[in-house]
Amino acid sequence: MAGYIEDRWLNKKKDPVTGKRERTARYGKGSRYRVAGIPGVRDKSFDTLEDAKAWLRQAGTDSERGEFVDPRDGSIPLDDYVVRYWQAGVRGSPATVKRIDERVRLHIRPHLGSVPLRDITASVLRGYIATLETECSPRYARQILSTLSNILETAIDDRRLVRNPMRAKSVRWPKAPENQREAWALETALRVRDAISPRYRIAVVVALGCGLRQGEVFGLSPEDVDFARGVLRIRRQVQLLNGRLYFALPKGGKTRVVDMPPSVASALAEYFLEYLAVEVELPWGGPETDRERKKFPLILTTTYGNALRANMFNVDVWKPALAAAGVISVRKTGERWAVSRKDGFHVLRHTYASVILEAGESVVTLARWLGHASPTITLDFYAHFMPEAGGKGRSAIDTLFNRNAQAVADA
Repeated sequence: MAGYIEDRWLNKKKDPVTGKRERTARYGKGSRYRVAGIPGVRDKSFDTLEDAKAWLRQAGTDSERGEFVDPRDGSIPLDDYVVRYWQAGVRGSPATVKRIDERVRLHIRPHLGSVPLRDITASVLRGYIATLETECSPRYARQILSTLSNILETAIDDRRLVRNPMRAKSVRWPKAPENQREAWALETALRVRDAISPRYRIAVVVALGCGLRQGEVFGLSPEDVDFARGVLRIRRQVQLLNGRLYFALPKGGKTRVVDMPPSVASALAEYFLEYLAVEVELPWGGPETDRERKKFPLILTTTYGNALRANMFNVDVWKPALAAAGVISVRKTGERWAVSRKDGFHVLRHTYASVILEAGESVVTLARWLGHASPTITLDFYAHFMPEAGGKGRSAIDTLFNRNAQAVADA
């Protein structure tokens, strides 16, 4: 095994006259024994020979296995590690990067930023999770913990930690809430549609009829509408980030083709006769790519010819329509609209999914139209919209037994 122990208080060679090892200039100062000579491992000093031998054995074995982690590298505070080493490696869409930054800046660093990586133990995490549960919802708490776990996993890759304390059995994450989505009754959706001004009514028609996300509706161009094939090509969205609008790829960075029912095609054709598309220029991709700008003719714009901002649309168009349709209460003069997450614009997408599944369309097809990465995600969200789930299986078994019973009776 590589490595050796050096006694820094006594010379290595004995005096030829006295036969004794003479004291060095360091005698009585600092730690006496130094472990050195292990490949890839920094020297370390100890007060006792027993401690030095134990370290030499463990460090030498770990070095040979390629598993050595120097505890001194874990002394860096979480704050410093995040800023200097972890943050630069965060990847994803601008919106994703922004959400991750908010979790770290608002919920991780204020609580754990001053704690050295090696001192973030299971005990510390249990207390942190208890605090986190008082500050935010279980779903959001799990997102924060997932980000923290990623930071610690990266620290393992950087050889600053031996293991991830987030994986300890005693560290229990908040229970994951069910992912079921709520849909509107069709009568409610149609009342809201009719309550919106004609200029923006097509937004509800497209979202409800094709399952588009709000940003995808705002980014839709006449060039994306294929009347001949009866499809919409979802190739961009309008995103609001840090108070600015951007063009970006749809969620997940994937374009897709969505079925366009004849009723939606007819509504779009009528809308095009009434409202002309307006060419809008915005930066492409997000804050990191501000220098690249692109122009697209957009179906939906403001009266001034600008791209729609989600926050302004929701306050000035969407919520007044909800109030007019009786979905939420009318606000009083000078008050803000009440927060109603379940009645946001995204509920139209959930309603679309419920209608499609209740009509018997396959989950695989719906997943493709919605732009989900996997049909499993679609099932997790919308399986409760399939009232006949299991019905075909029961019918098949009944048919099997009835057929056998009939065969016995005929024999």
